[in-house]
Amino acid sequence: QVQLVESGGGLVQAGGSLRLSCAASGRTFSTYAMGWFRQAPGKEREFVASISRSGVITYYADSVKGRFTVSRDNAKSSVYLQMNSLKPEDTAVYYCAARSAGSSYNIVGSYDYWGQGTQVTVSS
Repeated sequence: QVQLVESGGGLVQAGGSLRLSCAASGRTFSTYAMGWFRQAPGKEREFVASISRSGVITYYADSVKGRFTVSRDNAKSSVYLQMNSLKPEDTAVYYCAARSAGSSYNIVGSYDYWGQGTQVTVSS
């Protein structure tokens, strides 16, 4: 079992930055690839970014590529999402999730454990 707790959300103006954190507890963090997803009101949960167990391989949704950076610190059992040049359309609840390696990185159903989410609101 893995418990995930996100933090760092908030209200920011367009063009600003936020850094989300996700702290994991339970089974060995480094055995899981990690992902970030987001869900806006009335929309389905969508993939944002993913990082491999070692942190070497990352993937991003086209909508955030070049603006967001995912990273992890296995010694601290944490994964991060640095969000720059934020846009109003980035407004959503952001979730971190853990999955066993080998499954699809951008599919909601591939992830075994989820955090409770943190709200990010970008004002225009």
